[in-house]
Amino acid sequence: MCRILYPDEIIPSAYYIDYDRLYAEGYRGVIYDVDNTLVPHGAPADNRAKALFAHLHELGMKAVFVSNNKEDRVAEFAGEVGEEYVFLAHKPGTSGYIKAMKMMGTTVEDTFSVGDQIFTDTWGAKRAGLLTILTRPINSTEEIQIIIKRILEKPVLLNYRIYRKLHKPDNEKSVLLPLDPDGTYPILYGEYNGQAGTMKNKMT
Repeated sequence: MCRILYPDEIIPSAYYIDYDRLYAEGYRGVIYDVDNTLVPHGAPADNRAKALFAHLHELGMKAVFVSNNKEDRVAEFAGEVGEEYVFLAHKPGTSGYIKAMKMMGTTVEDTFSVGDQIFTDTWGAKRAGLLTILTRPINSTEEIQIIIKRILEKPVLLNYRIYRKLHKPDNEKSVLLPLDPDGTYPILYGEYNGQAGTMKNKMT
Protein backbone atom coordinates (compact mmCIF):
# COMPACT_ATOMS: atom_id res chain seq x y z
CA MET A 1 0.00 0.00 0.00
CA CYS A 2 2.72 2.48 0.96
CA ARG A 3 4.53 2.20 -2.39
CA ILE A 4 1.58 3.65 -4.28
CA LEU A 5 2.32 6.87 -2.39
CA TYR A 6 5.92 6.95 -3.65
CA PRO A 7 6.60 9.34 -6.54
CA ASP A 8 8.90 8.29 -9.35
CA GLU A 9 11.07 11.27 -8.51
CA ILE A 10 11.17 14.14 -6.00
CA ILE A 11 12.51 17.43 -7.32
CA PRO A 12 12.92 21.02 -6.09
CA SER A 13 10.70 22.70 -8.68
CA ALA A 14 8.57 22.11 -11.78
CA TYR A 15 10.70 24.81 -13.40
CA TYR A 16 13.82 22.61 -13.29
CA ILE A 17 12.35 19.72 -15.31
CA ASP A 18 14.09 18.95 -18.60
CA TYR A 19 10.94 19.12 -20.75
CA ASP A 20 12.91 19.00 -24.00
CA ARG A 21 14.48 15.67 -23.07
CA LEU A 22 11.16 14.22 -21.92
CA TYR A 23 9.61 15.27 -25.23
CA ALA A 24 12.49 13.64 -27.11
CA GLU A 25 11.87 10.45 -25.10
CA GLY A 26 8.26 10.37 -26.32
CA TYR A 27 6.26 12.23 -23.66
CA ARG A 28 3.55 14.39 -25.19
CA GLY A 29 1.41 15.52 -22.25
CA VAL A 30 1.87 16.81 -18.72
CA ILE A 31 -0.77 17.08 -16.01
CA TYR A 32 -0.11 19.80 -13.44
CA ASP A 33 -1.45 20.73 -10.08
CA VAL A 34 -1.58 24.54 -9.73
CA ASP A 35 -1.33 25.91 -6.19
CA ASN A 36 2.10 25.57 -4.58
CA THR A 37 3.29 23.56 -7.59
CA LEU A 38 3.58 26.40 -10.11
CA VAL A 39 2.71 29.47 -8.02
CA PRO A 40 1.89 30.17 -4.36
CA HIS A 41 -1.65 29.28 -3.30
CA GLY A 42 -4.16 31.60 -4.96
CA ALA A 43 -1.55 33.57 -6.91
CA PRO A 44 -1.97 34.49 -10.59
CA ALA A 45 0.36 33.15 -13.25
CA ASP A 46 3.64 35.06 -12.96
CA ASN A 47 6.14 35.71 -15.74
CA ARG A 48 7.96 32.50 -14.92
CA ALA A 49 4.82 30.40 -15.34
CA LYS A 50 3.92 32.18 -18.57
CA ALA A 51 7.43 31.60 -19.94
CA LEU A 52 7.25 27.90 -19.05
CA PHE A 53 3.97 27.35 -20.88
CA ALA A 54 5.12 29.40 -23.85
CA HIS A 55 8.04 26.99 -24.08
CA LEU A 56 5.75 23.95 -23.82
CA HIS A 57 3.58 25.35 -26.63
CA GLU A 58 6.67 25.88 -28.79
CA LEU A 59 7.88 22.38 -27.97
CA GLY A 60 4.55 20.76 -28.81
CA MET A 61 3.99 19.42 -25.29
CA LYS A 62 0.33 19.54 -24.26
CA ALA A 63 -0.71 20.38 -20.70
CA VAL A 64 -3.85 20.26 -18.57
CA PHE A 65 -4.35 21.44 -14.99
CA VAL A 66 -6.05 18.93 -12.72
CA SER A 67 -7.02 20.61 -9.45
CA ASN A 68 -9.26 19.95 -6.49
CA ASN A 69 -9.97 23.68 -6.37
CA LYS A 70 -13.11 25.45 -7.58
CA GLU A 71 -13.52 26.42 -11.21
CA ASP A 72 -13.01 30.17 -10.81
CA ARG A 73 -9.52 29.66 -9.37
CA VAL A 74 -8.39 27.04 -11.88
CA ALA A 75 -10.00 28.72 -14.90
CA GLU A 76 -8.32 32.04 -14.14
CA PHE A 77 -4.85 30.51 -13.94
CA ALA A 78 -5.38 28.27 -16.96
CA GLY A 79 -6.58 31.21 -19.04
CA GLU A 80 -3.48 33.21 -18.19
CA VAL A 81 -1.19 30.55 -19.68
CA GLY A 82 -3.50 29.26 -22.42
CA GLU A 83 -4.20 25.74 -21.18
CA GLU A 84 -7.24 23.58 -20.43
CA TYR A 85 -8.23 22.42 -16.97
CA VAL A 86 -10.22 20.02 -14.82
CA PHE A 87 -11.61 21.52 -11.60
CA LEU A 88 -13.01 19.79 -8.51
CA ALA A 89 -11.03 16.75 -9.65
CA HIS A 90 -11.42 14.84 -6.38
CA LYS A 91 -7.79 13.70 -6.31
CA PRO A 92 -6.58 11.10 -5.42
CA GLY A 93 -9.39 9.78 -7.58
CA THR A 94 -8.33 8.99 -11.13
CA SER A 95 -11.22 10.49 -13.11
CA GLY A 96 -9.53 13.89 -13.45
CA TYR A 97 -6.37 12.34 -14.85
CA ILE A 98 -8.32 10.19 -17.30
CA LYS A 99 -10.32 13.21 -18.46
CA ALA A 100 -7.14 15.27 -18.86
CA MET A 101 -5.53 12.61 -21.05
CA LYS A 102 -8.63 12.50 -23.24
CA MET A 103 -8.47 16.29 -23.57
CA MET A 104 -4.82 16.08 -24.66
CA GLY A 105 -5.21 12.96 -26.80
CA THR A 106 -2.46 11.20 -24.81
CA THR A 107 -2.14 7.93 -22.90
CA VAL A 108 -0.50 6.75 -19.69
CA GLU A 109 2.58 5.83 -21.75
CA ASP A 110 3.25 9.39 -22.94
CA THR A 111 1.90 11.51 -20.07
CA PHE A 112 3.49 12.54 -16.78
CA SER A 113 2.17 14.31 -13.69
CA VAL A 114 3.67 17.12 -11.61
CA GLY A 115 2.35 18.16 -8.19
CA ASP A 116 3.40 19.08 -4.66
CA GLN A 117 1.23 16.82 -2.46
CA ILE A 118 1.59 13.11 -1.83
CA PHE A 119 -1.96 12.29 -0.76
CA THR A 120 -3.59 14.02 -3.73
CA ASP A 121 -1.17 14.53 -6.62
CA THR A 122 1.19 11.58 -6.21
CA TRP A 123 -1.39 9.05 -5.07
CA GLY A 124 -3.89 10.00 -7.76
CA ALA A 125 -1.33 9.99 -10.57
CA LYS A 126 0.15 6.66 -9.46
CA ARG A 127 -3.32 5.12 -9.35
CA ALA A 128 -3.84 6.38 -12.91
CA GLY A 129 -0.59 4.70 -14.00
CA LEU A 130 1.41 7.88 -14.78
CA LEU A 131 5.03 8.84 -14.36
CA THR A 132 4.74 10.88 -11.18
CA ILE A 133 6.93 13.82 -10.16
CA LEU A 134 6.64 15.37 -6.70
CA THR A 135 7.86 18.95 -6.29
CA ARG A 136 8.81 20.91 -3.22
CA PRO A 137 5.92 23.27 -2.30
CA ILE A 138 6.68 26.82 -3.41
CA ASN A 139 5.33 28.48 -0.27
CA SER A 140 5.62 27.02 3.24
CA THR A 141 2.65 29.12 4.43
CA GLU A 142 -0.38 26.88 3.90
CA GLU A 143 -3.93 26.30 5.10
CA ILE A 144 -4.37 24.16 8.21
CA GLN A 145 -5.70 21.12 6.32
CA ILE A 146 -2.62 21.17 4.10
CA ILE A 147 -0.33 21.53 7.12
CA ILE A 148 -1.89 18.38 8.59
CA LYS A 149 -1.25 16.54 5.33
CA ARG A 150 2.37 17.71 5.37
CA ILE A 151 2.81 16.15 8.82
CA LEU A 152 1.36 12.88 7.54
CA GLU A 153 3.67 13.04 4.52
CA LYS A 154 6.84 12.95 6.64
CA PRO A 155 6.85 9.20 7.44
CA VAL A 156 5.98 8.43 3.81
CA LEU A 157 8.95 10.50 2.63
CA LEU A 158 11.24 8.81 5.16
CA ASN A 159 10.21 5.36 3.96
CA TYR A 160 10.51 6.51 0.36
CA ARG A 161 14.14 7.57 0.88
CA ILE A 162 14.98 4.25 2.50
CA TYR A 163 13.28 2.37 -0.33
CA ARG A 164 15.10 4.41 -2.98
CA LYS A 165 18.50 3.74 -1.40
CA LEU A 166 17.82 0.02 -1.56
CA HIS A 167 16.13 -0.18 -4.96
CA LYS A 168 17.27 2.76 -7.13
CA PRO A 169 18.51 1.45 -10.52
CA ASP A 170 22.13 2.27 -11.33
CA ASN A 171 21.26 3.62 -14.80
CA GLU A 172 18.20 5.65 -13.80
CA LYS A 173 17.82 9.04 -15.50
CA SER A 174 16.60 12.10 -13.62
CA VAL A 175 13.89 14.33 -15.10
CA LEU A 176 15.91 17.36 -13.97
CA LEU A 177 17.94 19.73 -16.08
CA PRO A 178 21.71 19.27 -15.76
CA LEU A 179 23.27 21.53 -13.14
CA ASP A 180 25.31 24.53 -14.17
CA PRO A 181 29.04 24.48 -13.29
CA ASP A 182 28.34 26.46 -10.10
CA GLY A 183 25.99 23.73 -8.83
CA THR A 184 22.73 25.58 -9.52
CA TYR A 185 19.90 24.77 -11.89
CA PRO A 186 19.64 26.84 -15.07
CA ILE A 187 17.18 29.73 -14.86
CA LEU A 188 15.27 29.13 -18.09
CA TYR A 189 11.99 30.85 -17.27
CA GLY A 190 13.03 33.71 -15.00
CA GLU A 191 13.69 33.94 -11.28
CA TYR A 192 11.14 33.69 -8.49
CA ASN A 193 11.28 36.45 -5.84
CA GLY A 194 14.81 37.23 -6.99
CA GLN A 195 16.06 33.80 -5.93
CA ALA A 196 18.24 31.76 -8.25
CA GLY A 197 17.78 28.02 -8.63
CA THR A 198 19.89 26.83 -5.73
CA MET A 199 17.47 24.42 -4.03
CA LYS A 200 18.85 20.94 -3.39
CA ASN A 201 17.22 17.97 -5.07
CA LYS A 202 15.53 16.61 -1.97
CA MET A 203 12.46 17.19 0.15
CA THR A 204 12.74 18.27 3.78
